[in-house]
Amino acid sequence: MRRLLSTLLFSVALLGGTLALSGCIVVAPARPGHVWVPGYWAPGHVWVHGYWR
Repeated sequence: MRRLLSTLLFSVALLGGTLALSGCIVVAPARPGHVWVPGYWAPGHVWVHGYWR
């Protein structure tokens, strides 16, 4: 019983950590068609700033 509880606690912690570190939470935008696109590194090591789309 103790081993089962330990395994279950570890599994819940692992799942929670994975969700916390995923960094991507999908939600519907407040106004369709007007969303923020974060900055990113483009090919050729060029930084593209964030912009509204």
